[in-house]
Amino acid sequence: MDTMTLWHLTGWQFAALAFAALLVGFSKTAVSGANTVSLAIFAAVLPARASTGILLPVLIAGDILAVLTYRRHAHWPTLWRLFPAVAVGVVVGTLFLVWADDAIVRTSIGVILLFMAGVTVWRRRRDAANAAADSDSADSDAAGRPDGRSASRAGRVKARSYGVLGGFTTMVANAGGPVMSMYLLSAGFRKLGFLGTSAFFFLIVNVSKLPFSAGLGLIDGRSLLLDAVLVVFVVPGALLGKWAVTRINQRLFERLVIAATIVGGLQLLLA
Repeated sequence: MDTMTLWHLTGWQFAALAFAALLVGFSKTAVSGANTVSLAIFAAVLPARASTGILLPVLIAGDILAVLTYRRHAHWPTLWRLFPAVAVGVVVGTLFLVWADDAIVRTSIGVILLFMAGVTVWRRRRDAANAAADSDSADSDAAGRPDGRSASRAGRVKARSYGVLGGFTTMVANAGGPVMSMYLLSAGFRKLGFLGTSAFFFLIVNVSKLPFSAGLGLIDGRSLLLDAVLVVFVVPGALLGKWAVTRINQRLFERLVIAATIVGGLQLLLA
């Protein structure tokens, strides 16, 4: 695998990766989608394709901490509705990685992320006219469950579309977070339901990606050694996120998620 070992990193390179790992922990327990910044840092310090394999175990560590924190708030009907489409996306993403170079991968994911953010902003502005009526029913949902519309045929089509895109983006660049964030926001999830559902979703999906990444040569003994060191920095990031999320109101939370998605998409396009 064309990568750098722990011993070949400069002090500044290691510091950048450690900060990115801390940001992974923060994003998993506070602002999902913010780890696209971590993705960009890893791709800048390490060879772009190899960086996805090194980042994956770090993400899984963050997923485990998020599940331990928000496990009571997961909405399993949404997860079961998403998983078949996500599996299709992962397979397509694996085939895509067989021939795509780094530039094609970055451009494709960046375009998808910006498109998803644009669609979400448009949908939320369209729904603003009915905000008074919708907010009463949404605020009564203390467990953070989506409203009944997500069970409709349109909701199933949307789940399949986002699921395929999420599986594809998470496989090729570990960038499925923003796509799924856009889906969960559009489905009407409140803050804790959002975090609990996404925590289980990404733990299951990221673990399932391990054999694919290993088969593509993106994970080996050297990468796992570097991961073992970087995982240490995920823990304080997750604790910081848990502290911060209780101090972020719903509207600010949604804006931060959308902003992180846009920033991540632009970084991938401009890298």
